[in-house]
Amino acid sequence: MRAFNFSPGPAMLPVEVMQRAREELTDWRDSGMSVMEISHRSTAFMQVAAEAEADLRDLLSIPRNYKVLFVQGGASAQFSLVPLNLAAPHATADYIDTGHWSRKALGEAARYCTVHVAGDAGEPYMRVPPQSELRLTKDAAYAHYTPNETISGVEFGYVPETGRVPLVADMSSSVLSQPIDVAKFGVIYAGAQKNIGPSGLTVVIVRDDLIGRADARTPLVFDYKAVAEHQSMLNTPPTFAWYMAGLVFKWLKSGGGLPAAAERNRIKAQTLYAAVDGSRLYKNSVARDARSRMNVTFTLQRPELDAVFLAEAAAAGLHGLKGHRVLGGMRASLYNAMPLAGVEALCAFMHDFERRHA
Repeated sequence: MRAFNFSPGPAMLPVEVMQRAREELTDWRDSGMSVMEISHRSTAFMQVAAEAEADLRDLLSIPRNYKVLFVQGGASAQFSLVPLNLAAPHATADYIDTGHWSRKALGEAARYCTVHVAGDAGEPYMRVPPQSELRLTKDAAYAHYTPNETISGVEFGYVPETGRVPLVADMSSSVLSQPIDVAKFGVIYAGAQKNIGPSGLTVVIVRDDLIGRADARTPLVFDYKAVAEHQSMLNTPPTFAWYMAGLVFKWLKSGGGLPAAAERNRIKAQTLYAAVDGSRLYKNSVARDARSRMNVTFTLQRPELDAVFLAEAAAAGLHGLKGHRVLGGMRASLYNAMPLAGVEALCAFMHDFERRHA
């Protein structure tokens, strides 16, 4: 019996995807080789890459004037690569600070350009500043935000309006969880290990007019223009992770695309928040209009029970529930591959645990 993995990443993968990969692992498409063994420049793998990009474009309705890059380094690398590619050394970039990852991003950007904090939710990061609180720079090189903060479980319920300033979003923990209007963004980037596939791959979606601005200090393999010109094959890409991402894209399309995924995610989150809110033992402190659909955080009113809760949950096949070391408590990540049955099993366990320990 498979466990339910509530880890924030690497996260659960769809069982159907892993079964397909297992079937093809040693003999991919009757080639006598694994997909991990074939050249990234071979006609066969180029087809894998093209199919993955086409399916992602279809899922997100990506306009033709955007490039899709499949790169390495994780989203954390993009904390540096976004300013290197979009901002001159003395330019200003706006950052909205709503949690651990947006704070990391702005700290890294400050090494390459002038950072202006255009919005600040304030610690302990339990809310999202509304549009009216944002103090944006009219001529900023770009404005950056993190739509979903994995650690605190805070999510924007709106897309910030930045006028003519390109909007950059770290969508690592929310990409493909619901439909979005890509045309509202200049750059979208996302680490793969939550909703896309295995770790090791990062997807960058960048508008054509923002390519070709890279600072002279930018290594060639991280220059969006160079990567785009070489179809993400400037150096050897993470081929197996790219192949797996392609299988996940097809799985999403076969399940009704992003509108269907959004509805499944809504129900899962609603179910778990109802269990937390209806309890005397568990508490979620995030403002209700900023609650994440992907990462549900909660604490126990009796913290001395934390270790017992985690041990008993693991024994029940519910793994990855320990909250981030920064905040403690619990966190259940409900990415696309987490089935409703997993959430229902967690809720049943929580009810029983409260009955026995409250």
